[in-house]
Formats: sequence, C-alpha cells, structure tokens
Amino acid sequence: MQKDSRLKIKLALQGPSGSGKTFSSILLAKGLTNDLSKVCLIDTENGSADLYAHLGDFKVITLVKPYSPERYIQAMELAESAGIECIIIDSISHCWEYLVDFHAGLTGNSFTNWSRITPRLNNLVSKMLTSNAHIIATLRVKQDYILQDKGNGKMIREKVGLKSIQRDGFDYEFTIALEIDIHHFANCSKDRTGLFINASPFKITEDTDKQILEWCKAGVTLTTVKDLIQKAASLQDLTEVYKQYTSYYPQLETEFISKKASLTNTFLNLK
Repeated sequence: MQKDSRLKIKLALQGPSGSGKTFSSILLAKGLTNDLSKVCLIDTENGSADLYAHLGDFKVITLVKPYSPERYIQAMELAESAGIECIIIDSISHCWEYLVDFHAGLTGNSFTNWSRITPRLNNLVSKMLTSNAHIIATLRVKQDYILQDKGNGKMIREKVGLKSIQRDGFDYEFTIALEIDIHHFANCSKDRTGLFINASPFKITEDTDKQILEWCKAGVTLTTVKDLIQKAASLQDLTEVYKQYTSYYPQLETEFISKKASLTNTFLNLK
C-alpha cells in the first residue's frame, strides 16, 4: 500500500489537570481523520480514555509502568502496523518522569549520567517526527493557584499552569504547540503553519484540525522539500527544513546527508 505523502502534523497540547487535554486531543484527531476508528490513543492516565468512549470508536493502547521511551515507541509501532492515521499520546509527561527517576537511581557523575538518558528520549522524539501518522501529544504542567478578582471585591482561587513536565524546549520539536487553560481556552505558543500564531485564545473544536488538515494538503510535495534542501545556505537553514518536514526524511535521507556534507565542507574551506 502506498504511503500518503502529505505532511503529517505533530502537535503538542499542554495544560493543567482538568483543562481538557484528552477531550481536545480526540476532537482534533477526529477533525484530522474524519473517522475515529483511524485514531489510536496511547493511554498512560489510568484508563482515562474510557471516559470518552461515547465520542466514537477510537482505538486504545493502555500503557502501565514502567513508562520508558522504548515502550512508547513499541506502542506507536503497534498502532502504525494497524494502519492508524492519527496517534494520540496521553500523556508523554510520564516518560520524562520515568527518565528523571531512572537518572536519580544511577551512581556516579550526575551530569555524565544524562548521556545514558538523552539518546533514549531522542529516539522517542525521532519516532514521533518520522511517523507517517499525525501525532498529538499531551503534556502535563506543573500547577499553582492564584487569586483572581471577579468583581465586587470578590476573589476566587484559580488553578494555573506553570511549566510542562518534560525536557526544556521539548515543545520546539512539534509543528504546533498549544497551551490550554483551566477554562478550556487554547493559546498558541509555537506554530510553524502560521494558522494560529496571532490568534486570540480559542476553544478547540473539530474545525480547528480541519484547518490544520487543509494546511497539510496544501501542495507540499517531495519536489518542494528537495528545493528547500538545495536552497539551504547554512546548516541552521538545513536543520529548519528537517524540523519542518521531518516526515519526508525517510524518502529524502540521501539529499539531506549530501547537503549537510556540502555545507560542512564549505564552512571548513572558509576557515
């Protein structure tokens, strides 16, 4: 069966407990596939996917401890082998917590011990970016409470999200990163599509991902990406092409490697 060569979205949803990350992920997946039977949710949230079974016939893979990167990758490969078009990872924060605990249990130099951990997380990131399925990953955030003035001098205690529970800069790996607040409004913190970067806070619906799907269909081809590779004037430019069009890498690996070698040699000759 021929693979769909259109771009595959890689989207991060982060927010505090109760902000609606799982529900929003399923709505987004439905908009992307128009058929929830083509969606698989990898559930690390103690069976929370069951709460949304009424939304449609999406598939569920339940992960229990240990939440290692390798087990996430195995779950993704299982979903891909079943022809799944959109994979929801709910939540990827458990993987980071596993790695932090694993690091804490290692003996020796704390700094150098990260060299045993970083490649494992990088393998998971690479799997997400190169998957031929759309990827939606939820991230828990550390949370706190603030007092909000609701008028008439009345103050109420409100939950707010602070920082995602993952490696610093993890959201940079995604095409789009959305932050959801406790009132279920989404703000865009990172957007390579240009669809939401200047948007006011909005509630996620099926139509949200229909916009994303149209962007995925909007004429980006292998030829387009090949041209961008050839036009890259620096290694930084080439890295940006790779990050934006990672799903094309398996088909264009030779072009990427050749261009990287050319740019590296040019840099060395300038010294």
